[in-house]
Amino acid sequence: MSGKKVLITGAGGFIGSHLAERLVIEGATVRAFVHYNASGKNGWLDESDYRGEMEIVAGDVCDRDTIRSAAKGVEVIFHLAALIAIPYSYQAPFSYMRTNIEGTLNVLQSAIDRGVKKVIHTSTSEVYGTARHVPIDESHPLQAQSPYSASKIGADKAAEAFYHSFGLPIVTIRPFNTFGPRQSGRAVVPTIIAQCLSGEAIRLGSVHPRRDLNYVSNTVDGYILASESDQAVGKTMNLGSGREISIGDLVKVIAGLTKRDVHIEEDHRRVRPEKSEVDRLLADSSQADKILGWKPRVGLEEGLSITIEWMRQNLTRYHSDKYAI
Repeated sequence: MSGKKVLITGAGGFIGSHLAERLVIEGATVRAFVHYNASGKNGWLDESDYRGEMEIVAGDVCDRDTIRSAAKGVEVIFHLAALIAIPYSYQAPFSYMRTNIEGTLNVLQSAIDRGVKKVIHTSTSEVYGTARHVPIDESHPLQAQSPYSASKIGADKAAEAFYHSFGLPIVTIRPFNTFGPRQSGRAVVPTIIAQCLSGEAIRLGSVHPRRDLNYVSNTVDGYILASESDQAVGKTMNLGSGREISIGDLVKVIAGLTKRDVHIEEDHRRVRPEKSEVDRLLADSSQADKILGWKPRVGLEEGLSITIEWMRQNLTRYHSDKYAI
């Protein structure tokens, strides 16, 4: 990536900030697009040691002109900006459709208008819904079991259409349950860790669903490899660990790593509607291995240990007694 001019949407967020820092380290010229707010904050980039080595631009992916301006002169766009919290998508489905579908359309059209050489589009394993077969490869049917997943399916299909209709060089990255430092308290891993570090009761929704958890640096590896591969253009790539664990067993692992004796309490507010719950996700990432040479380098326990230590140092950022949607 050395010397390449790149734009990252959603650069102030969890994965986006890790990606922005890695690209700076690798020598890219980084334009970091963050969500505008009246306080002028830039998300996690405000605390990054590399913020001075990026051009930070504030705006909204729903504003076509702002995105078009941000895309000027860049060679690669990494599109990560999205509304992602599943519980809130039940309350504000229109916002999800607008941000995730219309926002993606603005990025795709801007890429064409500006002659961008490649777009790396972010999908999610949630588009698969509950697994019909495991491990899940990219040919698995798409099932919209939440407004969030529906909006991401729409965004993925828009990316597919722009590749076929206009020849836009695009790669769709489909991460499975990324976790790590900086992830918000609305996600299950930091929720469990924060509660383990703060008390004995772990308040959760359903504990039977099984997830494929992948450490954030592994996901960032996949983004960069996809941006460098011509063979990946037009394809969708799963990025998962190939290992599944139930939420209940995840609590046991985290409790062991934190050396806490805890018990689980069901919080009905955290339970998804019955038909909306995704019971099982397990990735087949063989295509990413074959085409990109990608494999996860950091395993579950190692990644959890790193995340726990980071959260010990940043526990005041998390409110373990509150349910974050």
